[in-house]
Amino acid sequence: MREFQLGLRLLFGSGRGNRIRFFLMAAGGSLGVCCLALVLTVPQILDAHDGRAAARQPQTTSARPAGSTLLLQRTDPYGSKAFTRVFVAKGIKNADNAPPGLKELPDPGEVFVSPRVHDLLRDRPAVKGLLPGHEKGLIGATGLAHPDELFAYIGTTHGQIAGEGRALKGWGYSYAPFPAVEPSTLTYIRFALGSLVLLPLGIFLSVCARLSAASRNRRLASLRLLGLSTRGTQRVNAAETVMAALLGAVLGLGEYWVLNQVMTRTGLPGLRWYPADGELCATTVAVCLIGSPLLAWFVGRASARDAAANPLAVRRTATPKRPAKRGGLLLVTGLGIVVGYCATGFTDHPANSLGPNALLMPAGILLTGLGLVLTLPLISYSLALRLARTTQSLTLNLAMRRNEVEPGSTMRVVTGLVLLVFSASLAQGVLIQLEQVTRPSSPVQDYSIPLSSLTARQQHDLAALPGVRAHAVTMESWTDPNGSADQPWASAVVATCGQLSKLVRHSEGCVDGKVMRLSDPNAGTGQGAHPGDTLPFRNPKGGPGKTLTIELPHDTIAYSAYDPSAVHGADVLVPPSALSATARPKEARYVLTSSSDHDEVRRVLDGVAAVAPTIEVEPIGVNIEGLQQIAVLETLLAVGMIMGLVIGTAAFVVSATDRAVERRAQVTAITLIGARARTMRAVQCVQVVLPLSIGLALALVTGKFAESCYLVTGGSEIYWDFAGVPLLALAAAGVAAVSAVGTLPLVGRRIDPELIRRD
Repeated sequence: MREFQLGLRLLFGSGRGNRIRFFLMAAGGSLGVCCLALVLTVPQILDAHDGRAAARQPQTTSARPAGSTLLLQRTDPYGSKAFTRVFVAKGIKNADNAPPGLKELPDPGEVFVSPRVHDLLRDRPAVKGLLPGHEKGLIGATGLAHPDELFAYIGTTHGQIAGEGRALKGWGYSYAPFPAVEPSTLTYIRFALGSLVLLPLGIFLSVCARLSAASRNRRLASLRLLGLSTRGTQRVNAAETVMAALLGAVLGLGEYWVLNQVMTRTGLPGLRWYPADGELCATTVAVCLIGSPLLAWFVGRASARDAAANPLAVRRTATPKRPAKRGGLLLVTGLGIVVGYCATGFTDHPANSLGPNALLMPAGILLTGLGLVLTLPLISYSLALRLARTTQSLTLNLAMRRNEVEPGSTMRVVTGLVLLVFSASLAQGVLIQLEQVTRPSSPVQDYSIPLSSLTARQQHDLAALPGVRAHAVTMESWTDPNGSADQPWASAVVATCGQLSKLVRHSEGCVDGKVMRLSDPNAGTGQGAHPGDTLPFRNPKGGPGKTLTIELPHDTIAYSAYDPSAVHGADVLVPPSALSATARPKEARYVLTSSSDHDEVRRVLDGVAAVAPTIEVEPIGVNIEGLQQIAVLETLLAVGMIMGLVIGTAAFVVSATDRAVERRAQVTAITLIGARARTMRAVQCVQVVLPLSIGLALALVTGKFAESCYLVTGGSEIYWDFAGVPLLALAAAGVAAVSAVGTLPLVGRRIDPELIRRD
């Protein structure tokens, strides 16, 4: 306890510079704790989404006793979002059993909507067609998964939903029907966020705890020489770092509270939450308030070990020992695991992420990242030792001699940036994995819309939407229900040859203006339809002149459709001139096609909703809930990468500033001897850029191995992401350039000789 009090007295009584350093340590630690709290709160936010969605899920039964309250739930795409409508027909039983967010069930003609739907009705009145009735009120927050959800309860009568409605028993399930993120995918996201944020965060907090390490070590060595014990010396140093970390943790939690309030009002792309969802829970507060000071305690004791064990060497600035080799052992162990998993990608049975691999693979990647950090001082020392003995350049010799004496000082500056490149490579692998899992197998995406619900103007506007490559009409021939069982039947595509070529993978032999047969070897043919058979295509009302009769020709188009596709299995191509603009054949569908890129799909769906808000759109082969999950996952990864960038940049700024202050005496001494400012700036630049370049090259190599290991065990179709190498190399070059610029202010124009007289 005496050592702790002594540390506090030294902290507040050893000058303004020491107090400024203390508050800088606390400020840096607060930024790290804020990022840590955000990472720890993400699963809590997703769980809150799923909890409210599960609580409002209706419990129903197909048995419908007299007087039952009936429910019918419909979830349709509105743009790239899901629009859920619950039709309620109140009865005698369970009439007062309101779902979360409502005080009562709606009566016939009443509609309760979410705030987002309320705004939508004001901005786009055409949405009113989806909600028969008048708006009675808003759904409360407890009945919505997130603030932007499209949800409505619609009161109706028993007769309107008697065919499909189910009797209401109650509300609430233990699981969400469509979780915000699938549990298996959430595991990968946690691992990715841990690699992107937590690993650089640990380095950053360690950097903050070791500010002004050289001057503090000299002060601690003086205390040791005055008779303080070895453990007491370590405790004195740990007292200062722990107090700074504790103050930083409290400030960081306050910063997160402010950030949560701001982000709940602005939101993130694809992810919104209520303020209560992101509130700090006891576990998060405990981890931040205990974990950060605990890390600072160990860092403080470790940094004071040399001053406590050999104080004379510290006071006389003796040459430090060679960096330990245990970091290299960690790197070799991690790389061995990672490369082993990568090697299985060349076999017929690549490794998976099941069983022990679920722990061994992440452990290998984390050991590789940690070993990379701990190996950098050893690499810097070995390189500096060799170059200093062989170079004839004064600039390079001065730079390498300084790195030889203090390899850890330089590496503290560049470690955060090296980890940033390593984490970015791993993040690329996670994005590739998500894209492989969620991307449609077809390079194009088709959208099917009932033709009867569109006007000619709407058809024209939909075809002109940005991203839409082609449009067509699909229809089926009419068969007489009272006729024979062997009536010919076929499906037709109304399109030009150019439109058909964009709808299918390959087509050959098409002639514009002619009715032609379609032949796909991977699809079946029409029921008994042969060349020469007559195929009628009727409008719903029928009548003379309202039936298009086509004779199946002999001329054939060989084509290969995508899978899935809206024109898969079509039997005949009909030119648009054969069908009038006002014709609406029975069960005809209007088909659009675009790229299968997720952003393009969302853009087209949003465009369709703007043209015709009330129509039913079927994205062929796409699950709207899955599309929303992709948006959430991409947002979480983007947030992780931004936090990693912030942490890496902050670590560089803090370390570079601290190093500039620590090196003032040495720089002044060399300048007084006669070294020019230009030479000293070059020395400072080489000291940082050379070991940083080696570290970045090593980060690129190890990062690509870690990425391939992740892709191989995840079952991705892509194992070796060579396409991402140029981007990472460009990022590494940018990091090196930024670090070079950051070293220039370390040498000032004004020389203060007093600096070399200070202890």
